[in-house]
Amino acid sequence: MTRAYWFVAIGLTAGLWGLSAWCYPGLPDSIPTHWNIHGQVDGHGGKATIFLMPAVTTGLLVLFAMLPTLSPAKFEVDSFRSTYLFILAAIVGLLAYIQVVILLTTYQEIGGGPRRVDMGRALLAGMFVFFGLMGNVMGKVRKNFYIGIRVPWTLSSDRVWNDTHRLAAWLMVAGSVVGLAVVASGAPLAIAFGVLMATVFVPVVYSFFHYKALERRGAL
Repeated sequence: MTRAYWFVAIGLTAGLWGLSAWCYPGLPDSIPTHWNIHGQVDGHGGKATIFLMPAVTTGLLVLFAMLPTLSPAKFEVDSFRSTYLFILAAIVGLLAYIQVVILLTTYQEIGGGPRRVDMGRALLAGMFVFFGLMGNVMGKVRKNFYIGIRVPWTLSSDRVWNDTHRLAAWLMVAGSVVGLAVVASGAPLAIAFGVLMATVFVPVVYSFFHYKALERRGAL
């Protein structure tokens, strides 16, 4: 199964390079490179920036290949290798999705036609799908320095690490469902963004209070 995740990540990266190279000749010298939360363009750059995302995913492949060797004793990613590679495939999938949305909105802007793609909603929808996928495996992530909720309190205690990641798993899945519903309903994006932030920060706050409670009871 681990090979399948490599094939997915490498295949998506190759597809990104191919798609970007195919689109490159038809792009103007200056293209949109940044959008605000309302989906409005607020930054431009040279058309070569279209290759930035494929370069990032290529770098991720190299990094994820190296991290098992770089991991110190007792913090090895090999202890959850299948989950580790699933996360790689999910991250590359998210970046590939973002690249497609960027290309669609770029052609939308330079074409001057009707706005069929709402950049802000499209990106948040992709993020919530990604968080849902991550939530399904977050409870399987073992203590390491690279992936997961890596704060002092989780890294100091296996129990706090495991309890925090189990909570994060539930929050990510629930948050993805609620967030996608908010995005699809047309509600203000600030609400969806708040849901996203809650799924990130609540487990961090929980890890602190959980650690301190265990510390007071001498249970660490």
